[in-house]
Amino acid sequence: MDLGIKGEQALVVGASEGIGYESAKALLEEGAEVLICSRNPDKLKQAAARLELACGRAVRWFAADVTRAQDVVALHAWLAQHVPRLDILVSAVGGSQRALFEELDDAAWYANYEFNVMGTVRVIRAALELLKKSVKGGRIVILGAAGPRMPYPHQLVSNVHKAGLIALVKTLGVEFQPYNIRVNSVSPGRTMTALWTTRIEKLSAERGVPPEEIVREFAQEIPLGRFGEPGEIAPMVAFLASHKTSYVTCQSILVDGGIARGLI
Repeated sequence: MDLGIKGEQALVVGASEGIGYESAKALLEEGAEVLICSRNPDKLKQAAARLELACGRAVRWFAADVTRAQDVVALHAWLAQHVPRLDILVSAVGGSQRALFEELDDAAWYANYEFNVMGTVRVIRAALELLKKSVKGGRIVILGAAGPRMPYPHQLVSNVHKAGLIALVKTLGVEFQPYNIRVNSVSPGRTMTALWTTRIEKLSAERGVPPEEIVREFAQEIPLGRFGEPGEIAPMVAFLASHKTSYVTCQSILVDGGIARGLI
């Protein structure tokens, strides 16, 4: 399917690995001109090289930590110098902290809020004026999580903050309508990213069991019976970032193997 985004300008934040990287690749494969950003310059440079090799086109990159306001100000200035407009913004930042309520102090709550919510808020703020210049209308796609629909045990801060991202999408989709900017999110379930591989290794060491056993334990709750792969999430990101979804805004789309089973 031709998504109609050839030649459009896209920024993917959190693109050095995982779902962000695969989303950048999916947009490149559809012909978009892609800029990528993440906090680790070495990993980002390597990601750009891999994308260029895979897709045969140059990929510009800028290193910024979105939990640091001054870094996002620098990102804004860099964007203003390098692109006349933005058509697509993908924010693939965030994570979770495995802990019980009684183990979380104020610092943990605030640190996770910076990562899960404020990072995306700052990125949207930095890109908004350029998105307003999109000829066919800007599109924002935020990576969230299935947790708000089915809160995961021991992931309290992520469950709460990712629910906040859904509220952000619902609100901005209305607020940005006069600028012809659509806002949606993709909510992955258990996906084999670096966050999960690290968690699996940690639990494997703590319990003294093979990593495969940990994977099987968590996969039992998923109707499809397995973890997702980042490359299975990225097509939905690209689809929502395209003109094929011109009547879709304010939505959070689950791509979770069926783990979130609520009706709403």
